[in-house]
Amino acid sequence: MSELKNKKVLVTGAGGFIGSHLTEALLERGASVRAFIRYNSRNHWGYLEELPSHKKSEIEVIAADLRDFQAVSKSVKGMDIVFHLGALIGIPYSLNYPFDVVATNINGTLNILQASLDQSVSYTIHTSTSEVYGTAQYIPIDEKHPLQPQSPYAASKVAADKLAESFYRAYNLPVSILRPFNTFGPRQSLRAVIPTIATQLLEGEKLLLGNLEPRRDFTYVADTVNGFIHLAERPKVEGEVFNLGTGKDISVREMIELISRTLGVEARVEVDAARTRGNQLEVMQLLSDNSKAANILGWKPSFTLEEGIRRTVNWVKEQKGRFKTHLYNI
Repeated sequence: MSELKNKKVLVTGAGGFIGSHLTEALLERGASVRAFIRYNSRNHWGYLEELPSHKKSEIEVIAADLRDFQAVSKSVKGMDIVFHLGALIGIPYSLNYPFDVVATNINGTLNILQASLDQSVSYTIHTSTSEVYGTAQYIPIDEKHPLQPQSPYAASKVAADKLAESFYRAYNLPVSILRPFNTFGPRQSLRAVIPTIATQLLEGEKLLLGNLEPRRDFTYVADTVNGFIHLAERPKVEGEVFNLGTGKDISVREMIELISRTLGVEARVEVDAARTRGNQLEVMQLLSDNSKAANILGWKPSFTLEEGIRRTVNWVKEQKGRFKTHLYNI
């Protein structure tokens, strides 16, 4: 029996890529799930709409804005565990609209932390990103690697992480930080490189991409979700930070070759200047040291890159006509 059975849990960012998968996994473990999604007039629940009807009926949905403390406080009330995934994550978007990203990622996190403290939530899990490390000073990257943000998005996540740490130290808030490395899989938007490559190849177009040399540690979404589950089920790790990654990296160029082989097509690549971030902005290598998560949480990735790509490509095939592949998604 899962230790999360009958627990009352809140997932912020529940309509997003990782959040929707986490919500589904929590339901499967018998948790009572409240989903916080960003308000829209269409009453659309994002990728929660992908869930079967019987699962959607089990979710309590609150549609609001993380920047609104009253809404956040209402959503946190009565919860045992808070999974805070809600954020604006686009790096190019953060370059164009840093005020929006800062307000959501920093003030939104502050609201979650304060509400969790006010209402004595048993455990809060804050989601970070490997982008906080910037281009690696050494590899593999462990949790002690310097934080050197190279975009407003990364800077906002550093600030949010430090707020979480400060609430643990100053107020004894039971909070921990998960730092996923480049999660991929079904339901990911075209802001990410893997669905961008797959959709363009499936439409028979030439590949319009930015820099092909950066290397990333790609982790399949089910493994990232299992990291959240492992952390929620492990007591007495408050105040800790955990990397979630495979410990292997691959360049964008190599990823193109892998996806091309999976689809059985030939890629015609063209570098698009609009998608190139420049030397000061581009994080060139992210490769995780996941030993802390393995040793303390008992977590390790289960999916190979090849299997994850196969599952992701199959999902992308099912989305034919859904994506605007001719546009650069920021």
